[in-house]
Amino acid sequence: MTNKTKYMSTKESVNFCKKADELRAKNSYREAISDYLNAIMLKRDNAESYYGLGICYKHLENYSKAIYYLEKSTEINEYNYQTYFELGICNLLKGIPCQAIKNFVKAIQLNPENPDAILQLGISHELCDEYDMALMIYQKLIENSPEYLKAYDHKSSLLMKMERYKEASLILNQIIKINPEYYKAYAGIGICFDKLGRKADAQRYYRKFLTKNPQSEQADFVKKRMQKLKQQKVPSQILSLI
Repeated sequence: MTNKTKYMSTKESVNFCKKADELRAKNSYREAISDYLNAIMLKRDNAESYYGLGICYKHLENYSKAIYYLEKSTEINEYNYQTYFELGICNLLKGIPCQAIKNFVKAIQLNPENPDAILQLGISHELCDEYDMALMIYQKLIENSPEYLKAYDHKSSLLMKMERYKEASLILNQIIKINPEYYKAYAGIGICFDKLGRKADAQRYYRKFLTKNPQSEQADFVKKRMQKLKQQKVPSQILSLI
């Protein structure tokens, strides 16, 4: 192949990839796949086209193919943060969180300032039942990015899963200090106090939650729980009158 032919093939490959990127941006994933494949046929070492293919298959929920093409992209360009991040996400979506860990670690090495990969690394460890490691990662993320509410949210949820309700309530209170409108935190604190037997405090936070967002998906649960807590007070009131 002459230099001129190589140049023309590369140019055509870039054009196909650009067209595919535009289709992908419009959520036309199947159409984009065709153009990405055309780009790859003209230039086998086109990392961007392999990446685009992977993202298209991810959105089409074909995670095996998504992982295959994203891995091909990393073989050509091992310095793209986004490719490793998306690989990790596809691993999680495919239900192989322990495989996701190495990809999120690589993404963090390439872009240590981005909190999203660190959060997903914590989630991956949590899904692998490595709770202590997950808690450590969430806490480190809170210390490094104190305004990143997702870290508080995931840490409090994991603490609740571990039945460490007092600690969870403290983390949820930190969320409210940062953003008083974060309505889910009020429900979380209410549940923590409920589990700890602090019924009056639980009701107080349940009411705050309903005031903040009465249309939430959790609203029905909270209303029913408040009603049960009110009913639990009745026997003691009757006894006091006897």
